[in-house]
Amino acid sequence: MSQIKQKIAVLVSGGVDSSVSLALLKEQGHDVTAYYMKIWLEDELQFLGECPWEEDLEYVRAVCKQLDVELHIVPFQKEYWDRVVSYTIDSVKQGLTPNPDMMCNARVKFGAFYEYLEKQGESYDKIATGHYAQTDQTPPKGYDMAGEVDGITYLKMSPDPIKDQTYFLSQLTQAQVSKALFPIGGYPKEEVRRLAEKFNLPNASRKDSQGICFLGKIPFDEFVKFHLGVRPGKFIEEGTGKDLGEHEGFWYYTIGQRKGIRLSGGPWYVTSEDIEKNEVYLAHGDVYTSEATDTFIVTQLNWIHGTQPEKTNLRVKVRHGEKLYRATLIWKPDFQTEVKLEGKDQGIAAGQFAVFYDGDTCLGGGVIK
Repeated sequence: MSQIKQKIAVLVSGGVDSSVSLALLKEQGHDVTAYYMKIWLEDELQFLGECPWEEDLEYVRAVCKQLDVELHIVPFQKEYWDRVVSYTIDSVKQGLTPNPDMMCNARVKFGAFYEYLEKQGESYDKIATGHYAQTDQTPPKGYDMAGEVDGITYLKMSPDPIKDQTYFLSQLTQAQVSKALFPIGGYPKEEVRRLAEKFNLPNASRKDSQGICFLGKIPFDEFVKFHLGVRPGKFIEEGTGKDLGEHEGFWYYTIGQRKGIRLSGGPWYVTSEDIEKNEVYLAHGDVYTSEATDTFIVTQLNWIHGTQPEKTNLRVKVRHGEKLYRATLIWKPDFQTEVKLEGKDQGIAAGQFAVFYDGDTCLGGGVIK
């Protein structure tokens, strides 16, 4: 059975995943147009003295030329600043743990970009990205079949649990998910690499990006220092009140953090912060383990298929990665829920996102309070 030819906009980054997505859709005979979002932060570039995104754009151009795909480079610096960067700075200033990639997807890639296409009078059947995720209209087990009747689109996990990116897509709306297309979502990473070689893509052997969406190769601490500067404060030992030394500002640390604490006698972990006093509290690994928690409140809930799930026994991720906890939810007023984990987790911090799953279906999530 042949596929129906669709008109598809493909967001490309210069990485292997988005490039293979473009190549697959082109091979399948779809009418594809590539878009590269220019999100370079001019102030940061002046600070660094170089442009770490030039290489990305070179690869994008090379891939599109090889595949004979039209490429549009669109400026999104203002949208990124307004919808992602300012959120990140404000969160850090409040002592919260932000997730810029979460906002990048919901507010820009599947938000501002949609708005841009509408303003340009461009109409596409789907918007494709290189995320490891899947969509279909099959509801989780035990649900009614409304999705198949009413056209509800469900967000499903990738079969590659390490690469699965549904966590970062959990703030999308039903309208956004129904328009989204993830061509490599059903493949493990090794197969995507093999496909890149099959298509002889110029970036087939390029390493995966590890940075935050809008920062590229800029270290997060350098970004924070540029915007918030240095404010010396004290490291305090949890429980004893002992002065352990000096730090450059509470905003460089998050609950559960171990790396970057340059003190002897470690390993040390961040347990809490006093924002007004600019104090960061630390504990040794053995003490920190005993302070893991199993109960927390999640607010600002977003349910991808539009309604709060009837089930209260679900699975939850409290950060990107393979780890899924079984959990019981107790619904609260004002779009909040209390979450009780089967097990304890270290490093749960205000501002992080908790994302809920029923089987392999990502239902949505919210912000840990």
